[in-house]
Amino acid sequence: MATFKKRRKFHPQTFLSTVEVGRTLAVFPRKQTIFFQGESSDAVFYIQKGKVKLTVLSNNGKEATIGILTEGDFFGEGCLRTQAFRICSATAMTDCTVMRIDKKSMLDVIHTEHAFSDMFVAYLLTRNIRYEEDLVDQLFNSSEKRLARILLLLAHFGQDGKPEVAIPQITQETLAEMVGTTRGRVNFFMNRFRKLGFVDYQTGDELQVHSSLLSVVLHD
Repeated sequence: MATFKKRRKFHPQTFLSTVEVGRTLAVFPRKQTIFFQGESSDAVFYIQKGKVKLTVLSNNGKEATIGILTEGDFFGEGCLRTQAFRICSATAMTDCTVMRIDKKSMLDVIHTEHAFSDMFVAYLLTRNIRYEEDLVDQLFNSSEKRLARILLLLAHFGQDGKPEVAIPQITQETLAEMVGTTRGRVNFFMNRFRKLGFVDYQTGDELQVHSSLLSVVLHD
């Protein structure tokens, strides 16, 4: 009677934290570029530690921030479909530890491991909902509300029941790009938020966001 070796149980987090063929771990110091816009797109990245900023550069040299990602986020997944070249640049906002997964390895695990594909699809759906909410926010809310929402999202408000301890060094120029307004307006609103006790600046320009800032988002 034929015997079969029991298949080892697959754990997505083990896959995303161990180095094997097709998976390499890289450490990027703050401000170092992970990949540039226009480079060949041949791998997906997973953030184990730190924050990553995604930016796009227009033909006339104008740069815009399109996203800030943190631990547990993927980026560069466009290579899994028809994106042959990077449409944005990725830069470490803090010291980062990132898992680089070759396109082939990523496709193989998606096709063979249901636990991983379920997790990855859930992540993509959650991010797609976020993009839809960002668009509604941009179309219908004031710049003050948009700024408050961005700060709460960056502080992970609502995840694990409390905001993050602090948002590491993010410039008002970057916030203005994300909100879709001027640096002057961001400076005005940040000063107001600070005076009202919604935010505090910590040592090293880190920003503490308090849950009371939610009142700005909810106020009509």
